[in-house]
Amino acid sequence: MSFISDLFASSDHPNSIGAKFRSKRQKDFEVFFYKVFSKNKPFRILDLGGTAYFWKNSSIPDLPNVTITLLNLYQEASDHPNIIGVKGDATDMPNYESGSFDLIFSNSVIEHLYTLENQKKMANEIMRVGKYFFIQTPNKYFPIEAHYALPFAQFYPKSFTYFLLTKTKLSRLQSWKPEDAKQYLEEIRLLDEKGMLDLFPKASIYREKILGLVKSISAHNLRG
Repeated sequence: MSFISDLFASSDHPNSIGAKFRSKRQKDFEVFFYKVFSKNKPFRILDLGGTAYFWKNSSIPDLPNVTITLLNLYQEASDHPNIIGVKGDATDMPNYESGSFDLIFSNSVIEHLYTLENQKKMANEIMRVGKYFFIQTPNKYFPIEAHYALPFAQFYPKSFTYFLLTKTKLSRLQSWKPEDAKQYLEEIRLLDEKGMLDLFPKASIYREKILGLVKSISAHNLRG
């Protein structure tokens, strides 16, 4: 039973399906990254909503002249000399001038901003502050809703999803705390490809697929 629960745990769990997809996505991202990286000059990365743990198995933090700033609503801890945590808001970054960073990276954050207005603010700040960007989000039309691991939950009435989360163990084999379920149902606004291109009009779309279906989408301008 432990193996099954680990498998369906959130992507922060190293043995989960989500973690395996995240690891594959990171490798794909690195292919794009090396198209624009030059070891002969400083390269600054801003990771919106990121963690030091995400970069643990990546070669990027150890590259010469690379620094990674993790921006969160709280200061994220890091023991890597090239990774620092700062407190901030991805929808409003007045401390950073235009073009301050060579690359803006974000993994599964932009769908957690409650409203389209906030998503537009984040996208505009990304395009202002960064020269390049790679912004990932779960695909709204993938059959399994990424946060709850429930089929088509993104299309249920919120009251029904709340019932499933709090009164059953269908989501990741566990019942959610009512306050956690309420929070997620309020904050998540999923995006599809059109929605991402509306936010990032000049971007390319990288599609992460499983069994031919698009599981997640990433807007980027890492064309080299």
